[in-house]
Amino acid sequence: MDSFAEHYHRIAAALEYLYVHYPEQPDLGFLARRCGMSPSHFQRVFARWAGISPKRFLQHLTVQHAKAVLDGSASVLDAAFDSGLSGPGRLHDLFIACEGATPGEYKRDGQGVRISWGVHPSPLGYCVVARSPRGVCGLSFASDAGGEPPPDLHRKWQRAVWMRDQAAARATVEAVFSAWPERPSHRPSLHVRGTNFQISVWRALLRIPPGALVSYTDIAQHVDRPRATRAAASAVARNPVAYLIPCHRVIRNLGGLGGYRWGLERKVALLGAEIGSTSQEDQ
Repeated sequence: MDSFAEHYHRIAAALEYLYVHYPEQPDLGFLARRCGMSPSHFQRVFARWAGISPKRFLQHLTVQHAKAVLDGSASVLDAAFDSGLSGPGRLHDLFIACEGATPGEYKRDGQGVRISWGVHPSPLGYCVVARSPRGVCGLSFASDAGGEPPPDLHRKWQRAVWMRDQAAARATVEAVFSAWPERPSHRPSLHVRGTNFQISVWRALLRIPPGALVSYTDIAQHVDRPRATRAAASAVARNPVAYLIPCHRVIRNLGGLGGYRWGLERKVALLGAEIGSTSQEDQ
């Protein structure tokens, strides 16, 4: 875990460069120099972090691939929705229970709920995790070990009892990222607060298979609000649980990566790791 965290920024920067400059076909030596590593060391670190070699990753970054993914996005979501909990392995995220707060909890602003939180290193930098007795209610990223839960998460649970618990945070983060860069081997229950529309959008996000990309319009259509693209984009942006609710798989309708609440670098890194993982499965 520590080595993954140490290499995160360098490999994420390399992935981001490749996303932008793949038509130039940069070679191993050039990428290694950009990361301040020798070619052999960069090759090993990249393959261990992303689960795929730099050369093979570059092969996936083609216009044809991006277009095929976008053209097939609707059918991907259709297949995911139709398959339900008995779907194939790639639809593993369906097994994560997403339980919204009850109306009573909403009215009480979390009064009577005990939330533990803490900070621990992850392959994507420092991870801030918060959980109630019913599941993870917040997962975000910070630049250092002094990170805290986002203000909007505190507002959603402003009357809850918040307790710092580093041991619990470490256990959750290490379990969630234990199989990195493969898909999460630990699938915790999620206990999130949001409007009915937000909850429906977050549940739709859980149905997007790893390595697939959909647009905000696709999400709006699949929650039966085809004209609510902006509202769907807002709900995606307000996702309180990074990584486990995969909002990083949503991109702009025209194919651009779009933004990401926890930094575009992390979005690129997440997609890069998923390309590596799904590429290995297809071999």
